[in-house]
Amino acid sequence: MSRTAVRPYLVAKDEDGVFRVTVRTTRYNSQGYPLVSSEMLADGFKTQTAARAFVREQYRVETDQIASK
Repeated sequence: MSRTAVRPYLVAKDEDGVFRVTVRTTRYNSQGYPLVSSEMLADGFKTQTAARAFVREQYRVETDQIASK
């Protein structure tokens, strides 16, 4: 298991071709290993650019905090 933290926001295309945003939270156990929990938002977007813009506006984050898949 990697000890590097994941980016807190993930934009990925689902099986229907709609882009979805997943918000991920990382916390660490007593040995220092990351434990990641995630929650997919209900909003769907036609393009990856629209999804990334939504994350930047709603959560006020920099683009380096958004991962794409």
